[in-house]
Amino acid sequence: MSADAVVVGSGPNGLVAAVLLAQAGREVLLLEAADQFGGGLRSAEVTLPGRVHDLGATVMAMALASPVFRELGLDGVEFVHPAVVAAHPLDDRPAVLVHRDARRTAAGLGRDAAVWERTVGAAARGGLPLVDLLLKPLGPWEPRPRVFAQAARFGVAAGLPVTTLGRRAFRTVEGRAVLAGMAAHSMLDLRSPMTSGYGLLLAALAHLVGWPVVKGGSQVLADALVARLRALGGEAVTGHRVRHLRELNAETVVLDVTPRQFLTMAELPVGYRRRLERYRYGPGVFKLDWALDGPVPWRDPAVAAAGTVHLGGTLEEIALSEAEMAHGRHSPRPYVLLVQPYAADDSRGGHTLWAYCHVPNGSRVDMTDAIERQIERFAPGFRDRVLARHAMGPAELEAANPNLVGGDIGGGLASLGQFVRRPVWSAAPWRTPLPGVFLCSAATPPGAAVHGIGGWQAARLALTR
Repeated sequence: MSADAVVVGSGPNGLVAAVLLAQAGREVLLLEAADQFGGGLRSAEVTLPGRVHDLGATVMAMALASPVFRELGLDGVEFVHPAVVAAHPLDDRPAVLVHRDARRTAAGLGRDAAVWERTVGAAARGGLPLVDLLLKPLGPWEPRPRVFAQAARFGVAAGLPVTTLGRRAFRTVEGRAVLAGMAAHSMLDLRSPMTSGYGLLLAALAHLVGWPVVKGGSQVLADALVARLRALGGEAVTGHRVRHLRELNAETVVLDVTPRQFLTMAELPVGYRRRLERYRYGPGVFKLDWALDGPVPWRDPAVAAAGTVHLGGTLEEIALSEAEMAHGRHSPRPYVLLVQPYAADDSRGGHTLWAYCHVPNGSRVDMTDAIERQIERFAPGFRDRVLARHAMGPAELEAANPNLVGGDIGGGLASLGQFVRRPVWSAAPWRTPLPGVFLCSAATPPGAAVHGIGGWQAARLALTR
C-alpha cells in the first residue's frame, strides 16, 4: 500500500493525525484492521436491535477541552450534557452530586465546601490554558507565565496520593469519597503518587466543560473525522491489517498502536527495542452493557440525572478495592464506573447502560455478579430492569481492539514513571528511530482519553522534520 503518508489505526489519535496531515496537503491513506473505524470510539448494537452501545469511550470531557478538537470544529457532532455531571452514591446518606457549577457542587459538601473551591475550583478557574498545558507535558508551550504558575500550584496537590490528599485536606465522608471516585479513573492503587492529579483534573473538567456524550453514540465522532479526511482528499480503508512496515511505501508512517504491536511490525535498533520491551501495561477492565426496560431504580432519585456514576462507597472502600486489583486480586466489592447515556441522549433506542470494574491485566474472571451486586447495593431492583446484557472481559476487549493489551483501556500503566515515559524517555517520544515513522497511540503522552493530542504531536513532528 502506498501513499505520501500512511496512518495505521483509526482510534481518535490516528484519526486526528490523518486529518491534520491531509489538511497540510499530504496524500493520506488511513488503514484500519477492524471492519469499523474508530477504535475506542466505536458503537454497536450488542444487546438488542436498535439499542446503541458505545464499545469504548462515551463521556467526552477531554474532547471538549482538547485544543485539537476545538480547532477542528467537526460538523454533525453534537455534544449533549446530562443535568448532573456525575454522582457518587453512599450507603447511609444522600449521594454526592457534581454539577457544572463549582459553587453548587461545593455547597453539597458541607464542611468541605471551602477545600473543594481551593482545589478543584482553582483548577477549573485556570481555564482551558491550564488544561492545554497539562495535555502537553513535553510542550510545545506558549510563553504564559501566569499559566505556568497555576500549573505549579496545581502540581503541589496533584502529585500526592489521593488517599493522602483526601485525609489531610477533606474532613467529610462525602468530600473524600467523591475525590476517590474521580481519582480511581486512573486505574492505579490510590496510594500511588499523582492519583490526586487525575482526580482533581477530571473534577475540574466537570466544572469547566462538563462531561458530555455524543448524541447518537461515540461512533458519530469517529465517522465525522473520517468524513473530514475524505473531504480533504484522503483515503480510508477498513479490514486491512498491517502486519509489517515493509508492506507500506510511504514517506511518512504514523502508527496508532502500542509498543507490543510496534515490536512485531518493524526491525528496530536493539537499544530502542529493549526500552519498548520494558513498557508496562496497566490493569484490565471487565465491561458490561445492558438494555433496560426503564431507568436504573436508584435509592437516591437524584442519581438518575447523572451521566456518570461512581460506585464503591467511601474513600477507604475504593482504595481497598483498587489496592486489591493492583496486587493481582479481584475485589468482591469492586469500584464500578457506570455510565447512563440516556440521562443526556434519548436517541440510542432506549435505556442503555454500561459499567466496568478494574481487574488484573489478562484476568479471565467473570465479574458480572460482583458488578451487578454493587449496582443493586445503591439501586435495589436493578436486575429486574435488565432485558439483555453483554459482557466483555480482557480477552474479548483485546480481540476487538489489539491496543487494549490484557484489557488495559489506557494503553499502558498511568503511573508517575510512565506519565512522560510513554513509551520511552525522550523529548519527543512520538518520533521513533526509524526515519519517517511516528507513534501516536495512548502509549504516547499525554496518555488515554479522547483528546487527539498524540495524533497532533505525531503529525506536527512529521510535518516539521
